Amino acid sequence: MGKVILTGDRPTGKLHLGHYIGSLRRRVELQEAGDYDRMFVFMADVQALTDNAENPEKIRQNIVNVALDYLAAGLNPEKCVLFIQSMIPELAELTTYLMNLISVSRVQRNPTVKTEIKMRNFEANIPLGFFCYPVSQAADITLFKATTVPAGEDQEPMLEVTRELVRRFNNTYAEVLVEPFIMLPENQTARRLPGTDGKEKMSKSLGNCIYLSDSADEVWQKVRSMYTDPTHVNLNDPGHVEGNAVFTYLDAFATDADFATFWPEYQNLDELKEHYQRGGLGDMKCKKFLNQVINQFLEPMRVRRHEFEQDIPEIYNILRKGTEQAREVAAQTMSEVRHAMRIDYFDDAELIRQQAEYFRNK
Repeated sequence: MGKVILTGDRPTGKLHLGHYIGSLRRRVELQEAGDYDRMFVFMADVQALTDNAENPEKIRQNIVNVALDYLAAGLNPEKCVLFIQSMIPELAELTTYLMNLISVSRVQRNPTVKTEIKMRNFEANIPLGFFCYPVSQAADITLFKATTVPAGEDQEPMLEVTRELVRRFNNTYAEVLVEPFIMLPENQTARRLPGTDGKEKMSKSLGNCIYLSDSADEVWQKVRSMYTDPTHVNLNDPGHVEGNAVFTYLDAFATDADFATFWPEYQNLDELKEHYQRGGLGDMKCKKFLNQVINQFLEPMRVRRHEFEQDIPEIYNILRKGTEQAREVAAQTMSEVRHAMRIDYFDDAELIRQQAEYFRNK
């Protein structure tokens, strides 16, 4: 299939700036560059159900929200395949086979799994589906023979599990699956955008997100309460930009053009940082600038999202067509997988012939 991109999101809510920085922005760039033969983007509803099994309606309602965010951000169904994970039954089959090639202890050592278990208070009672989602994710990637997975750096341990499973499968059976590589965001400082509360990760469950669909007023409310530098108490106190969520967001989104438009007193972010670090610059001024930057960035997405919201049946039609395309690829890969594992019984004419001859002559 050549060079293939696969990436996706759990449809547990609208997408936020962390999703955009972590992978969504890069997806749109890659889609437009045309350097890849095929691009798959999916809604990981099966993985979302691993910690929402008792609330499937939450997932059901957010499928369309994620699709709207994808389209508003610039993903084009004419250039990439948009599909829903649960509508590809081959994924469940491949997950089952890959589970036989990895140990429980290997999954337990995965730092991303450890972090997620702790964040969801699953230490004493881990749902098996949630514990096994690194294998499910490996099936997502390998079923479509993805060569590249755009993602944040927190997903690197997951990709390593996938690569190990690919090598184990190919060595055990035959060279069928493709070893994928992660494509990290280019902006080093924003590879993992923190929450507005300054915590390590922006997360829907922690309530520290700025959503791509937030109104201008909602953005300002969140930016105004954003975590900054706790030692920067007085105006003249020297400030710290490291660990300061406001400056991390500015690293991710502010451009020289933004300074020319909104704060011409400074030519660029380096000048602003220098002033903040020597003292004499208040946090609220920085927050007001960040608010202008983010709202200018989000406004075109809000407009596009509103347009797509006017025809929701077409959104589902887009997802249906994408899922049909994805199933065609999935069926081909699974045919190769079954053949490599020698479990394609009905298609193995030689097996049938040999056994027929054996039982005739015994």
